[in-house]
Amino acid sequence: MTVTVLLADDERLIRAGLAAIIGAEPDLAVAGEAGDGVEVVEAAARLRPDVVLMDVRMPRLDGLTATRRVLAAPDPPKVIVVTTFENDEYVYDALKAGASGFLLKRARPEEILHAVRMVAGGDTLLFPAAIRALAAAHGPDAGPGADWHARLTEREADVLRLVARGRSNAEIAADLFVSPQTVKTHVGNLLAKLGARDRTQAVILAYETGFVTPG
Repeated sequence: MTVTVLLADDERLIRAGLAAIIGAEPDLAVAGEAGDGVEVVEAAARLRPDVVLMDVRMPRLDGLTATRRVLAAPDPPKVIVVTTFENDEYVYDALKAGASGFLLKRARPEEILHAVRMVAGGDTLLFPAAIRALAAAHGPDAGPGADWHARLTEREADVLRLVARGRSNAEIAADLFVSPQTVKTHVGNLLAKLGARDRTQAVILAYETGFVTPG
């Protein structure tokens, strides 16, 4: 199955570079390109890509607003925001809005390809240190009710702490001496209880509220 990717960036040279990287892979294909936020929203609706590489800062409509509009559509694509600086406030807001992760513009080709394949497969790109820094800069948030963590079972809370530290399902399973499928079930349950779209949103909540702290 070929994963289709929509490239959104106001710099033609960057789009050309991404197109060359993605187009050279047998399992990936460039669905189209967009030079501003309005174009990417329209192109996403028309082309129905699997993944959108979304520049944060674009004319007419910024990447954050474009991300929200793209993800509000029925059966939306996955969105990876692309930024120059990992502490960009737009990145944090895009992750909270449902983006599956972010990439730095200086990312190596293999990192870009890995990210596209990862989110197309239903995973999220977690960078705990960067998310923790963004959450700290954003300030405390009470989250979905001051006692939201009380809704979690002890095992779900353990899983969330490990997810927040960037552990994969397989690694969490090894840590807790359970099967990966059991971990997947716990993750699904805690996301439902928190009203989180994906692991990234759950991790943001964990750091924002102090449920998970550095160290």
